[in-house]
Amino acid sequence: MVTAADLAREPFFEGMRSLDLSRLAKAGRHTDIPAGRRMFAEAAPAERFWLVLDGIVAVDMRGPEGGTLVIDTFGPGSVVGWSWLFRPHRWRFGAVASTPVRAIEFDGRLVRTLSAVDPALGYELTRRFAEQVVSRLEATQTRLARTAPEALGQAG
Repeated sequence: MVTAADLAREPFFEGMRSLDLSRLAKAGRHTDIPAGRRMFAEAAPAERFWLVLDGIVAVDMRGPEGGTLVIDTFGPGSVVGWSWLFRPHRWRFGAVASTPVRAIEFDGRLVRTLSAVDPALGYELTRRFAEQVVSRLEATQTRLARTAPEALGQAG
């Protein structure tokens, strides 16, 4: 059973109202994901998200020639999966457990319902997820900027 105290210890939830943490705890469950298991696939329905407690998750996308391309990896303290929050509630990327993963899995439909009932909770979660998305875009931009000069030098 997930408790509000479990969530309060995690940086993603830091500073949230205890009532909100109690509500969110009801939408969560502890889960173990074996290494190599696909957690979600690009374009599939998105109805959950995970707070990684231990292990590594690789977020990937379909490559141009049919394989997958790893975009980034996330470890303990990371929140994985934001597509459950935004319409059309389909995964924009995929994810696989690179190592055994211990996580809290949240029911996204229930969290959306809780957010609709309490708009302050919905706003707070949307703000926190948006910060994650921006942070990840900035990290991707930095990685691309490091590799772009090499790629441009080879292209000419």
